[in-house]
Formats: sequence, C-alpha cells, structure tokens
Amino acid sequence: MNTPARYLRFTHPESGEALHGRLGADGQVRVLSAAPWRKGAETGEVLALEGLALLVPADASKVVCVGQNYRKHAEEMGKPVPVEPLIFIKPSTALNPHGAPIRIPRVSEEVHYEAELALVIGERVSGADEAQAERAIWGLTCFNDVTARDIQRKEIQHTRAKGFDTFACAGPWAVAARELSPRDLRVVCRVNGQVRQDGRTSDMIFSPARLVSFISQGMTLLPGDLVSTGTPSGVGKLAAGDRVEVELEGIGTLSNPVEKGL
Repeated sequence: MNTPARYLRFTHPESGEALHGRLGADGQVRVLSAAPWRKGAETGEVLALEGLALLVPADASKVVCVGQNYRKHAEEMGKPVPVEPLIFIKPSTALNPHGAPIRIPRVSEEVHYEAELALVIGERVSGADEAQAERAIWGLTCFNDVTARDIQRKEIQHTRAKGFDTFACAGPWAVAARELSPRDLRVVCRVNGQVRQDGRTSDMIFSPARLVSFISQGMTLLPGDLVSTGTPSGVGKLAAGDRVEVELEGIGTLSNPVEKGL
C-alpha cells in the first residue's frame, strides 16, 4: 500500500494561529493557505513536525457518530443488529487532538475506548444519495469515541455519556479518500501496548457512503464536519495512567494518555 499524503492542523509556533499543512516524507510540514478540502495551496513556509502542537485535523462544527455499525459489537452490547444507522452527535467542545489527555469525569466510574474510522466531509451535503455522499467524503482520520458506559446504560439517549470534554479524540492527521479507500482498512486499539480491538472496516453493516447519505437526509453536513463510522468489538474500560492508541491502516496512530478529570 502506497503511503497517502498526510494533512494536519496545528498551532503556528510564532503567531499562535491555527493552520493547515501537508506532512512530507522528510518530516517537514508545508503550510497551506486553507484546509485541503477548500483547495488550500502551499504558501512556501516549511516547518518541522517535531515540536508542533497538533490540533484535530478538521475544525468540525459537529461530530456525527454511528452506533453498533459492526455486528459483533452490537452482539457484545446485547443489542439487535440495526436495520438502519443509529446516529448521535458529539459537541465540538468534546474534540481532543493527538497527544492531549482524555479526562475521566468524576461522575463516571466506567469510561470506555472505542476505536473508529472517521470521515472528513469536504463539501456541504444535504439530502444526498449514496453517489453524492461518496463524493462529499474528502478524507479519513483516526477517531476514539470515548464513552462513559455507566451513564450510557442509565440514560435513554447518548448525549451526556458521549459528550464530555475530551471524549472525541481525532488525528493525528487526515488522508484524502481519493488516495485511500475506506472500504477495507484494519482498525486496531491498544491500551498500554496491548491489543484490545482488531477489526476491519469491511465488516461494517453500513458503508461510509450509506452513512453520509442517511445522515444528510436529516441534517446538513458542512465542510470539515466529522462522521465517525462505529467501532468493532472489544471495547473496554480505561483508567487514569493508561495510554490508548487507535491505529488505522494507511492513516496512522492516534495516541492519548488518560487522566482523572476535575
């Protein structure tokens, strides 16, 4: 598999401005004038990756997530296999970049990792069929749908359990979907170096295009929005002091330490 170009978002070390860039094989970041899905061009400024403060790859207005999109995960949760996508939203305030800590809230005693493939939306999309939806998927990134499972079990809907600050980890960068198909990628989660999840996106019940089409029937997706596509089986508990990694074949590895929240 050829390595696709990697696009990242970071804080400029001098101006403090949030910028987009393309990471080269030499470890240097070519600064872009805008997001790559907005046709950002190289400005000529080059920065070393080392030392840059990475941000979530897309400045998403919302994160739309999908529940139980892998048959074995639905089974381990004791849920029937869905006949249409089950969606929920994480607020943008939950977004958490590569390297930043996941904070376990005091009100939860059972916070779980969920390794996922997330889609970066590249254009405004509303009421799309699957062909239109597929064209609207600009890119792919790693995602950890962190969940307060004990709260999720108690409440009818998922907003509180899924929406705590730091519970939407994404990164470290994104790759263009035209360079890497999302249809059959390995998804791995490790906690403290031990493999906890190991699946493939080909095991999804609903394809990425089907998900984006379905979501767009009920809400408009905007450029930069994230759609996370569900997790394979093997979810489990995190504890303060852990380090959790989400690795997506052809994309990279998202890594976050875990600590107690306030």
